[in-house]
Amino acid sequence: MATPLTNEYPTLTLVPPAADTPVFKPEPTNRKKWVENAKTVAETTNKIAQLVLLPHTFRGYRQLGRQWLDRYHNHYPQLIADADRAVREAAGDLSTAGRLKADADRYRAEYRQHRKTFLGRTAAAAGAVGGGIGFGVATGSLWLDLLAGLGAFGLGAFHGWDRSESSIEGAGGLLASYGLQEADLVLRDRGQILGEADLVTALIKAGIISEAQRDETRLVGIIQPAGPGWTATVELPGGMKASTAISRAEELASALRVKKSQVEMHADTSEDGHEGRFVLWVANEANPYGINKVPSPLLTHQAWNFWRDGVPLGTDARGGRHALELVWCSILLGGLPDYGKSFLARLVAAAAALDPHMTVHVATGKAGPDWVGTKQFAHSYVAGNTPEKILAFFDLLNELIADMQQIGQRLEQLSEEHPERCPEGKLTPELAKEWKRGLTLLVVDELQELLDAAAMMKIKTEDDPDGRDRGRNGKEVLVETMARFVRVSRYVGGMGLFITQRPDATSVPTLLREVCRKRACFRVKGAESSRMVLGNDAVAAGAAPHMLLDAQKGVVVLDQGGEEGHVTLKTDFMTIPEFREICLRGRQLRIDAGTLTGFAAEHGKTDATAAARKVLLDDCLAVLEADGVDRARTKRLLELLTAYRPDRYQGMTETDLQVRLREAGAGGTRKLGPLDGMANPNGYTCEQLTEALGK
Repeated sequence: MATPLTNEYPTLTLVPPAADTPVFKPEPTNRKKWVENAKTVAETTNKIAQLVLLPHTFRGYRQLGRQWLDRYHNHYPQLIADADRAVREAAGDLSTAGRLKADADRYRAEYRQHRKTFLGRTAAAAGAVGGGIGFGVATGSLWLDLLAGLGAFGLGAFHGWDRSESSIEGAGGLLASYGLQEADLVLRDRGQILGEADLVTALIKAGIISEAQRDETRLVGIIQPAGPGWTATVELPGGMKASTAISRAEELASALRVKKSQVEMHADTSEDGHEGRFVLWVANEANPYGINKVPSPLLTHQAWNFWRDGVPLGTDARGGRHALELVWCSILLGGLPDYGKSFLARLVAAAAALDPHMTVHVATGKAGPDWVGTKQFAHSYVAGNTPEKILAFFDLLNELIADMQQIGQRLEQLSEEHPERCPEGKLTPELAKEWKRGLTLLVVDELQELLDAAAMMKIKTEDDPDGRDRGRNGKEVLVETMARFVRVSRYVGGMGLFITQRPDATSVPTLLREVCRKRACFRVKGAESSRMVLGNDAVAAGAAPHMLLDAQKGVVVLDQGGEEGHVTLKTDFMTIPEFREICLRGRQLRIDAGTLTGFAAEHGKTDATAAARKVLLDDCLAVLEADGVDRARTKRLLELLTAYRPDRYQGMTETDLQVRLREAGAGGTRKLGPLDGMANPNGYTCEQLTEALGK
């Protein structure tokens, strides 16, 4: 039987023909659109970069390089050079030279440490950026590559873009074609002072010095931080006055690319200062005084020593507190309406109110709520500008002058008998306490209203020539009399506060301004108005209320009237209700000290009587309501009152009650109709008493 042969070849399986379908699936339609959109964005971005950004990108990276170098050095080379120069200038003065040498060594040590720290931070930032870019390249991410390229273009262009108006207008049409607006480009042009050379250049641009005088102009010391800004002391070329430079403060602000309100300039009044040296301070912000209102510290004090502590006034731009020392002088206060004059004046009056030994007189040319509170403690009070009020004010001035002269006569007699008790010929706190004669303050508000009204009338004076009984022009008389009060009261404890809101030649008479040693001015419209209030010398020395901004309400320029010069302050805040509370506190202090006199004493009696009448009407209504009735006979009403408050009504008769109710405005008794078993008795109704309470 034959054996079958084994199959030497493997069995083959036939494969069907390949299908007509592609090996890879087609991309979804939404992915195609996404890629197309990305390409469109990239093309649009590339066009913008080439047409708008690219010319500025190179400039931007150059600017970034300069900024990196500036931050790397951080002004230390300038500081070290200035310190070394100061050491050389201090040759011969070992203590000063040693101190300056220590400063130079400290600057060098800080410079070395700063460079190490800055290089480390730069390396860390560069590593982070490089790592991000490398990751995008390695992963092939389209969006990362796109964002990296756009960011590189944008960073350079942002720092290199020409932000002048002409450049923006020229690019406006191109940007609009891509849906952008000119407002998307933020204008920024900030002047930077990096050292002495930059500041001297700014002085040249401002027209303060010429290019030929650059080498003759130098800084005393170095530019250094001072509060929310920086300061420098500038020594001008020989023969040039500091007042000339100060008069060009606005031009210097323009050269520094800051607002005029940020620049303060004043003569250097230090021991080493002279007429050719001035101090410059530049704030970092347009309104360095801020917008927050600072409550007056007087609000939390129960009493105040005006003689010793003056008037807490406000805060300067650098955060320093200032007080107004008003003893031995008077002050003139002016400015536009609604900028803070009344608030400052109330601070002075509030400090006087809390000193029970001060005598205060108030005169205002316009009735209103500003000074009503002073009725509680003022010895004199005149409000209005009628002929009668003008004459009352004139009489008040003459009384004050006579009073001041009387104190002067006592000082004269004392200086003859005991000169050691008044070595300076002035009233002292000890003498004032012994004589029970404290300081005297005269407040005159709405000065222009008083003078305008007085100009339309004649006032007779004792020095009128014989045969001229018609009197003199009232305005001239008032100005002369106020000036005379200021002169005679200076050393005997008298002072005046004169307030006007129209600073011009008619409302601020020169005769009165010149006798007021201190002057304060809020915002005004021009330099001429500033001179009307502060005087020519103060404005020439840098006082510039006309440079204040409209938003700087409550900011005042105060001329101290001495070597201390002027200062610009944000005054403390005190509302009318808060001022009234202080006035009431001042009244109680005077009652306790036995110094409440004049108008306030009489005003208090009127208030006390009115208060007593109100208490009676309130008590009557309270007892009727408690008894559940709306009317009562006089006898029954008296019984209810006696049971309710025996301490007030015990022993009062029906006739007494009727008299007091009539004085309180309730009138006489009325017919009540059937009541208490009587046909129509007399008595009082709740309606009658309520009407009297509302009067």
